[in-house]
Amino acid sequence: MAERPRRVVAERDGPLLVEGPVEVVLDDGRVVCGDRFLVALCTCRRSRRFPWCDTSHRRRARADGPAADAAPEGER
Repeated sequence: MAERPRRVVAERDGPLLVEGPVEVVLDDGRVVCGDRFLVALCTCRRSRRFPWCDTSHRRRARADGPAADAAPEGER
């Protein structure tokens, strides 16, 4: 019986969630392994544990969010 395909979930403004275990090949050729049943792969490259997500993306301000549309007090 064939193994079912791995599921990858792309979170908006967040990590890629991949059913594990996984092997990740980094851009320098190193291979890192995640043995959990679900791993979060960083897509913003802000993680101190890259390629694993450490939620550093939450600190990034969205360019298209409400704060980006509001003019400073003196310019209204």
